[in-house]
Amino acid sequence: MRTMRELYESVRKQEEAKGRTFPEWDETSEMDCLLHPEKYEKRVQDAPESPWNTEGLSADAAAVSAELRKKEQKVYALIAPAFMGQFGGDVTPGKVRAALKRAGFLGMAEVAVFADVLTLKEALEFDAHIKTAEDFQLTSCCCPVWIAMIRDIFGELMPHVPGAVSPMIAAGRATKKLHPGAVTVFLGPCMAKKKEAREPDIADAVDHVLTFEEVRALLDAAGIDPEEMPEDEREHSSAAGRIYARTGGVSEAVRRTVAQLNPVRSIEVVPRQADGVAACREMIAQIKSGAGRANFYEGMACQGGCVGGPKALLDRESGRELVNRYGEEAVYQTPLENPYVLALIEKLGFYTVDDFLEKSDLLTRDFLSAAH
Repeated sequence: MRTMRELYESVRKQEEAKGRTFPEWDETSEMDCLLHPEKYEKRVQDAPESPWNTEGLSADAAAVSAELRKKEQKVYALIAPAFMGQFGGDVTPGKVRAALKRAGFLGMAEVAVFADVLTLKEALEFDAHIKTAEDFQLTSCCCPVWIAMIRDIFGELMPHVPGAVSPMIAAGRATKKLHPGAVTVFLGPCMAKKKEAREPDIADAVDHVLTFEEVRALLDAAGIDPEEMPEDEREHSSAAGRIYARTGGVSEAVRRTVAQLNPVRSIEVVPRQADGVAACREMIAQIKSGAGRANFYEGMACQGGCVGGPKALLDRESGRELVNRYGEEAVYQTPLENPYVLALIEKLGFYTVDDFLEKSDLLTRDFLSAAH
């Protein structure tokens, strides 16, 4: 039975044989709220208090502000991959993290890390199940509107959808497993995520969902300007997880990962993407008619992907450019070469490839039962 670590080490050797080099990484020195929760909480619980002016906050933002002001409460921010540049052109991920911690969050987890985890899972499932030219897989688990469209209108295609939760749900469940009693708050550009978080079979993961507009208002209410924050930088996500935020990102992430996972595979990932509800419906119609001409289909309800979400603070072209740049700046290209992702998977209790695929209840859901 192959272990996750053996898989990781084989890919690392494969890439090093091509002349690539990777920085040394020591988990014991990583001060992080997911890998070392007990140390991290002790470090940040003394965050300075901020004066609050909650007048005008939405009901959801006001509820989160109340959680943040409870001294005994452990509140964690789970921020969507589309966050680059949303809070100002000079606001880096480290400044966003510092601002959220100043507001009272104990930590900020990039949901891109869980996009990495799910990319690896989808790549393993693609390699296991796509054996002929007629086989195909439908994604993206990250868009609740796309998944609902398939489940509610085109249910006959559900057997082609891997039973994976979204990166948001994976992040919430993992945080709660590692921090029992924690309050989890997802931050993103999407209104549909508010409804997704309340679906009965996955309502255990995320306690609150705030849009980027609501996050900006929350920080304003606390008197916090992200541009004035110090750097609190981490290097956790790979390029694969970071580019989930734009159309084609999921497909590209899985394509790269499958290529590393099985470089001699005769059937490669042949992706096709659609963004916008009308385009998604058209793509599904072509799949049903046999004219799809691909084996990996990605749907995003918003034009441009998540960067085109209704509550994004940037236009989608600027958002896409910044997401791509953030992906290019990543030290690691895929989850298979990212030691943080491996350490997190093991921290969650998945040590073998079989366990990761077949016993990862934390990362899966039954879409058919969820529809009833």
